[in-house]
Amino acid sequence: MKIGEKKTGAPLPPDKLYFRIGEVSEITQIPTYVLRFWETEFKKIKPQRTPSGQRVYRKEDVELVLKIKRLLHDKKYTIQGAKQFLLTEGGQNPKASAGRGKAIEEIRSALTEIRKLLD
Repeated sequence: MKIGEKKTGAPLPPDKLYFRIGEVSEITQIPTYVLRFWETEFKKIKPQRTPSGQRVYRKEDVELVLKIKRLLHDKKYTIQGAKQFLLTEGGQNPKASAGRGKAIEEIRSALTEIRKLLD
């Protein structure tokens, strides 16, 4: 590897559905202890457990880990900032956000009417 060249992990195999923590670590270039810590911080990362207790990540979990890695390492977000991003812009259904905006607008107009009645 050359100086200044970014270290990238193994590509995500397209035909594989489940990954053990060591495989996720190799793919994402994140140490296993960090992956275990992120499980406690980011509730969306929920690897299943085998009967022997080993973590088994789904492809969606690995993609989320890669997204969190980009937010924390490349974009320099804090853990709290990354959580907030995933809750708002990055992880929400646009239809749900649009419905919420309409509800807020209705509440504002109702409050304006109440304020007029009180004055």
